[in-house]
Amino acid sequence: MSQTPKKQVDPPVPTSTDVARLAGVSRATVSYVLNNTSAVRISEPTRRRVREAAEELGYVPHAAARSLRAGHTRMVLLPTAHIPVGPLYGQFFNELHWALRNLDYTVVQYGSLGLSGDEAARAWAELRPVAVVSLGEITLNARGVELLKRSGAKAVITMGPQRVEGAHSLVMDQREVGIAAARHLLERGYRRIGAVVPEEPGLDIFAKPRLAGLRKAVTGTEATVEPLGMRYDEESAAALAARWRDLGLDAVFAYNDEYAQLLMHALQDAGVDVPGDTAVMGADDLLMGKLLRPSLSTVHMDLTPGRHLADLVDRLVQNPSGAALENHDLMGAYAVARESS
Repeated sequence: MSQTPKKQVDPPVPTSTDVARLAGVSRATVSYVLNNTSAVRISEPTRRRVREAAEELGYVPHAAARSLRAGHTRMVLLPTAHIPVGPLYGQFFNELHWALRNLDYTVVQYGSLGLSGDEAARAWAELRPVAVVSLGEITLNARGVELLKRSGAKAVITMGPQRVEGAHSLVMDQREVGIAAARHLLERGYRRIGAVVPEEPGLDIFAKPRLAGLRKAVTGTEATVEPLGMRYDEESAAALAARWRDLGLDAVFAYNDEYAQLLMHALQDAGVDVPGDTAVMGADDLLMGKLLRPSLSTVHMDLTPGRHLADLVDRLVQNPSGAALENHDLMGAYAVARESS
């Protein structure tokens, strides 16, 4: 006669009461310790005993319950970038993540691919974040900012090429990158300047302003700027290099260091001397550019440290009504001369 297998019973979920019992303290003390409350003084041995008890039981605080008690979440929403933002911006966002975490915020990256500005604002609002930091790929407007604030967001911060009404706007004016590149090339006597415009979707947010900066810098001079479409692959770079002599260009600003390295390699393979026939310049000042031969001239960008943005988020969350809207530049740019120009 076969026996019916016993149904496996899941172990009970540990509670703060269990932690308090094991540590020999009150539930309030457990809450103070595990939520990093600084308003109540608790000795270090007691804090250690509570943490050890929580670890032994496998207990973690309930975020939703904590949010209800506080009246808001500790969630900072960062819409996920849909475009390859590169190592420079990757480092900036990693620093921002760490700084927010150290301030006891939970950073949530939200995939917003395919959403319009209004759709994205509604989707973000559903999560009830205490703050939203938007890179600028999603075009927020005043209506979207107001919707987020009505849903409980105490700070809406946009990072992009232009200001957004009602938000704290940190402007990354990419035109300055193109201006710095053009001035460097003009000072060295180059007059027929190519400008690589990436053909990958989504990069217009950086590429168009950089091209506009190049054009602005050569206005009133005899120099010209010619846009050159190129994908970030060897075939596209080789095709552009194959017709290079017909273009009659004496310099090229290749959008960023990665595109510049790819194009420079293709030009050398095609027998075009760099910088003898054509100067090549990138942007971002990546380490690899220093190691190339010839070493790569570039535009260095001074981004505001990510921890400064984290401090702004925290300041707004603590006192949303007392902070005036801040609109300031997030970056500066200057040329770095190396062998390729």
